[in-house]
Amino acid sequence: MKWGPFLGLAPLLAVVVGGLLLMIAEAFSKHREESDGRKSGPSSEMALLTAVVLFVGAVLSAAVWLHGPEKIADVKDVAPYLIVDRFTTFVSFILCLGAGLAALLAGGYLPEHKLDRGEFYPLLTFSTVGAMILAASGDVLSLFLGLETMSLGVYAMTGFRRTSPRSTEAAVKYFLLGSFAAALLLYGAALLYGVTGHTDFEGIRLALITPAAGTKPNLGLVLIAAALVIVGMAFKVSAVPFHMWTPDAYEGAPTPATGYMAVAVKTAAFAALLRVLTTALGHPDLASWASGWPPVIAFLAVATMTVANLTAGRQESVKRMLAYSSIAHAGYVLVAVVAMPQAAAEAQGAVLFYLLAYTVSTIGAFGTLILCGSRGAEAVSYEDLAGLGKRHPAAAAAFSLFLLSLAGVPPTAGFFGKLTVLKAAIGAGHYTLTVILLLNSVLAAYYYLRVMVYMYMRDPAPGAPVAKPMRSGYVASALVLAAVAVLALGLWPVTPLRVALEAAFAAK
Repeated sequence: MKWGPFLGLAPLLAVVVGGLLLMIAEAFSKHREESDGRKSGPSSEMALLTAVVLFVGAVLSAAVWLHGPEKIADVKDVAPYLIVDRFTTFVSFILCLGAGLAALLAGGYLPEHKLDRGEFYPLLTFSTVGAMILAASGDVLSLFLGLETMSLGVYAMTGFRRTSPRSTEAAVKYFLLGSFAAALLLYGAALLYGVTGHTDFEGIRLALITPAAGTKPNLGLVLIAAALVIVGMAFKVSAVPFHMWTPDAYEGAPTPATGYMAVAVKTAAFAALLRVLTTALGHPDLASWASGWPPVIAFLAVATMTVANLTAGRQESVKRMLAYSSIAHAGYVLVAVVAMPQAAAEAQGAVLFYLLAYTVSTIGAFGTLILCGSRGAEAVSYEDLAGLGKRHPAAAAAFSLFLLSLAGVPPTAGFFGKLTVLKAAIGAGHYTLTVILLLNSVLAAYYYLRVMVYMYMRDPAPGAPVAKPMRSGYVASALVLAAVAVLALGLWPVTPLRVALEAAFAAK
């Protein structure tokens, strides 16, 4: 038996096995009888087990990286369906880290808000499995399998608050629009197969570059297929104008699920988008500004940044503001994607480092929002946070740190994330995109600083409801880990940047 593929896929297999064990543990666990007659599950214990499983996946990803996936014998036997390389390993680490932190947040949030049902954790784990498959996919078939595995779990987590009409509406809207986007992606893939006779990304690229004797690819069909595939992926990264589901889904879902969607779904979707654009759609004509995807991605980047930032500043719900903030960050990452044809390695390294910085900053922001409110006294609006700096200085300081990172203020992870994107865009000669990104960053600073103004410079209105911070060791642990990562990436960015550049698979 060949053990190489198992070693290369150790992070994925660990999360799969862990998810199966979590299902068994939840099925045989004892449920507590609450005073209102409701049965509650062992959410705290399940949260810890889930976090352990996912952090083990992150540790194994780091171990595979240190050993070198290229040194593992027979690891290419699973290709092209799953590609085990440094790019996959780096993204798997981000996914497991973000999902593990989301599990810790759920361990405090679900019992506090009477949503203590153990099935949340297997859903979270298997959604992460789908995200890892999506990031490792080198074939349309495995890409679609990973996409749907990830999405089905996220749909269920969005509607986890069964008695809430808003949560149900958000889940149905997300499911319908997500299914429509997946159908467009699948139809585009079918057209590519019809033109090239291949479903693997590398086979599609080679068939377009060097077609068989006596044949000539129909470039019209190829362009239509590329457009359909890009639309399907743009939906998953929440790019404008395919973002309409995002604010409702983020607001209706339980906050740990919202944090998970904001980091894991976006990271996996961007990883898949990079592989598709650089491999399957890597034909010189398709990667040119005259007839290819770069101008389309540039339009999406500008529209996503601008629309999201303008809309975020008008929100009264902090959670909805963070949803539009997440959309805006997708626009920043798309700027680096545009630079890939001219500066492949630097641009892809910028995307990967930005996703790492964005993951710890965003999960921290949503985690602090959880910490700032308890059942019946949740932190929803800006007014709910008024005077928080005096009532709960630790929570206010943590929230400020994560918001400053999202705004790109040094010395935080977000600063170097934006700096790497700007450097990639300038290196590729996209000066207009660089200026637009800088202007949008200034625009975004308004709504981030607005939260801090309410926390430190406003007092609650007389008689107005005031958010009451909760106490949870799980949430506090997640915030400490996220804060350490934000500061470490901001103070010592050299090594993570080098690792991100090594992970850029197009540089090989």
